[in-house]
Amino acid sequence: MTGGKMHYTASHWGLYEVGPQSEGGARLRPFANDPDPSPIGLDQLGEAVSRLRVARPAVRESWLREGPGAAPEKRGREPFVEVGWEQALDLVASELKRITQTYGNEAIFGGSYGWSSAGRFHHAQSQVHRFLNAIGGYVRHVDTYSLSAGRAIMPHIVGQIDDLHAQHTSWDVIAEHTRLFVSFGGVPLKNSRVSPGGAGRHRVRDALCAMSNNGGRLISISPIRHEPDTAVDFEWIPIRPNTDVALMLALAHQLFAHGLADIGFLTRYCVGADTFRDYVMGRNDGVPKTHEWAEAITGVPRERIVRLAREMAATTTMLNVAWSLQRAQHGEQPFWTIVALASVLGQIGLPGGGFGLGYGSMNAIGSRHPCVKGPSLPQGANPVDAFIPVSRIADLLLHPGGPFNYQGRNCIYPDIRLVYWAGGNPFHHHQDLNRLRRAWEKPDTVIVHEQFWNPLARMADILLPATLAAERDDIGFATREGLLVAMRKVVEPRAEARDDYAIFTDIAARMNVEDTFTEGLSPIQWLKRLYSAFAQNSRAQGIDIPSFETFWENGLIDLSPYDNPVILLQSFRDNPDANPLPTSSGRIELFCAFVEAAGAADCPPHPTWIEPDEWLGSLATRHYPLHFVSDQPERRLHSQLDHAAWSLDGKAQGRERLTINRKDAMARGIVDGDVVEIFNDRGRCQASAQLSDDIKAGVVRLATGAWFDPAQAFDAHSNPNMLTTDRPASTFSQGCAALTCLVDIARSRDPKIPSAHDMPAIIESDRFETDDHS
Repeated sequence: MTGGKMHYTASHWGLYEVGPQSEGGARLRPFANDPDPSPIGLDQLGEAVSRLRVARPAVRESWLREGPGAAPEKRGREPFVEVGWEQALDLVASELKRITQTYGNEAIFGGSYGWSSAGRFHHAQSQVHRFLNAIGGYVRHVDTYSLSAGRAIMPHIVGQIDDLHAQHTSWDVIAEHTRLFVSFGGVPLKNSRVSPGGAGRHRVRDALCAMSNNGGRLISISPIRHEPDTAVDFEWIPIRPNTDVALMLALAHQLFAHGLADIGFLTRYCVGADTFRDYVMGRNDGVPKTHEWAEAITGVPRERIVRLAREMAATTTMLNVAWSLQRAQHGEQPFWTIVALASVLGQIGLPGGGFGLGYGSMNAIGSRHPCVKGPSLPQGANPVDAFIPVSRIADLLLHPGGPFNYQGRNCIYPDIRLVYWAGGNPFHHHQDLNRLRRAWEKPDTVIVHEQFWNPLARMADILLPATLAAERDDIGFATREGLLVAMRKVVEPRAEARDDYAIFTDIAARMNVEDTFTEGLSPIQWLKRLYSAFAQNSRAQGIDIPSFETFWENGLIDLSPYDNPVILLQSFRDNPDANPLPTSSGRIELFCAFVEAAGAADCPPHPTWIEPDEWLGSLATRHYPLHFVSDQPERRLHSQLDHAAWSLDGKAQGRERLTINRKDAMARGIVDGDVVEIFNDRGRCQASAQLSDDIKAGVVRLATGAWFDPAQAFDAHSNPNMLTTDRPASTFSQGCAALTCLVDIARSRDPKIPSAHDMPAIIESDRFETDDHS
C-alpha cells in the first residue's frame, strides 16, 4: 500500500493493517484501535514461514505409480511427485467419479475442521462442503473438539451453546456489578486472543482490570496458576485435574446445608431441583457431597471450600467454567454442574451474577457489540444422512459398519473410501496420534488442500496448494466482534497456489456440476452477494450499512456505535412464562428427562460426580502417576504458524516446554532445561523441562499445536496428542476427552533432533517419468 485509505486483512487472532511495501514484501502491523493486540501472525508473510509453503500440486509416489489404495502404510513416509495442475485436477475428478460410481457418496468423508480462513467466502470448510454437496453429498461431522460435550448437553439444560455465548453478560456489566468472579479453569489470556472470523479489539485484559479496579475479586480454580494480568490481584486455588465437579457439588452442599440456597429461584426457574438436592445431600446414594468428601477428591482444603461457599452467597458472584473442563471424560458434567450451582445461588439473570461458559476461552464472549448474522457462503443441501461426532474419526475409519450412540440415537459408521480435507489439521486436533495414523491407512485415497507442508499435507495422497488469506480478497467477520473487514489481497499467491474456490470450480467442471457449484458467479460477485445479505439483516436491526463499494473502499464497518450492555437470561428471569428457555420444560433442567431417555450410563440425568475410567484402568495400575494437561498454546492458534519465528522463540531447541512442579522434577532427577521424555501406553514424545511453582504437584502441562513428523515413530517435537486418549467423553456426547490423561516423565537418554519443520522428499515430475520408464 502506497497511500490513500488504509487496507486491512484479518486472521482469527487479530485484525491487521497493511503497511507500506518494503524490500521483503508487504508488512503487517496490528490494528491501531486494538487495545491489546496479539503478536501472533505479524510474521506470517515472512520468508521463514513461506519456506514451508506447498509450491505445486504433489502426489504420493506409490499412489501415482500404482493407483488408489497403493501402500497406504507409506503415507507420511515416502516422497511426493510434483505434477502440473491439469494432471492433478484430472486425478482428483477421476477418483471422485470412481468412488461415487462404485461405492456411492456415503464413501466420502468431507473433512474440514479447525480455524481455516477468517474470510467468510474463502472459508475452506464452507467451500469443500459446498463442492461435495454439489457432487451428491458426503459423510459429515457434528460438534467440535473444543466443545463437543458442552454442545451436546447444554441445549437440553439451558439452550444452544452458540446462542448462550452470544448472550453472555458483557464485561462492562461484570466490571460494574460483579464483586466475586470465580473461574473453574482460570481465565488465561492466551486463550482469549482469538475469535473465529477475526478478533477485532482484544478486550479480556482490560475487562479484568476494570472489574478489579471497581472492587471485584477474581478466584482462579485450576491445576495451573494462569496469570490473567500483572495488574490484577487474584487468588489461586490449586485443584486436581478432572475434579471440579466434586468441588462444585460440595459448594452446593454448603449452600443447602446452611440455608444459603435460593429455594425461590430453584422453584420458579428450574425443574429437577429436588432430585439434584437429594443427590447433593446424599439422600439417594448415601454419600453426602460434603466439604470433607470433596477435599479427598480435589485436594482443595475443606476450610477453603466452606469459606468459598459463604463468600459466593454473600455478594454478587459470577461463576465461570473454562471450555477445557468439558474436554475430559464425563465432560458434560462441569457445564451442567456450574449451571446447577449458579441456580442454587439464585443470581442467574441479574447484573453481574449467574454463570459463564467460557469467559477467557474466546475474545468475543462477554462482548457488548451487536449480535448480527454475518456473511456466510451457502453450503447447499447434503443428500447423505450419515454423520459422525467430530472426534470419532479414527473409529469411523477403523470400524466401518460398527455401531455408535449419539444423544440416544443408534448410528452406524459408514465405510469410508476417500477422505477429502480442506481446512484444519487432524494430526493436531485428534487424540492418540498413533491410533489415528493406523486409521489413516484405511481409505483408498486422501485428498488435501493445504498451504504448508504440515503433518496433514504429508499424510495426503494428492496434495493441492492453497492460498493464504492475505493472497485473496474476502470479507472478515466474527459474531460479537463489532467489525466487518474488507480483506483486500495483500500479496500475490505463492508459486502455483490457488484459491479453494478456483480449485473446486475446475474440478466441478470436470464433473459437470460447475453451474451448481459457482452459480455463475466470480469471487467478487460472491462477495457482493454475501455483503448484500449481511446489509439486509443489519438494516432490519436498525443498523446503517453503506454500499459495498463504500465498504470496500473504506476497509471497515465499525458496529460499536450500536453497542449495548448484555445480561445473560435477563428476560427469562423477568418473566419465565413469557420468555421460556428452549428446553423441553422451558426452564433450567437440573434433572433432564431427555438425558434419562438417552440411556447413557456414563451421562446420568442430573449433575453427577463420576471418577474417570482412566484413573482406574491399566494406565493407573502401571504407575503413570502424573496428570497430563494439554492446553492451548500461547504463541499460535492450535498448530497454525508453528514454524513461524514467534512460535519458535517460545520453544527450547525446537521443542515445546513442559511445565513441571519442582517437587516432581526433583523426585526424577530433572533440572530446568533438561530434555525429558513423556510416556504412557499410547506413545511418547520429548520436551524441554520448565520447572515451576505455578503448577500443582502431580500435574504436568504441555501446550498443544507442535507439529509432529509422521515419518518418525518417535515424536521429538513435543506433540501432546501422542499421549492423549482417543475415547469419548461419554456415549451421550462422544466428545473429545483429551484432558483426562495420565503419564510419567524421565530425563531423555537419547534426545532426538526435531524434524517436523523439515521439507519432505520431493521428486520433480520429469525425473519421476524417467525413473518410471527405465
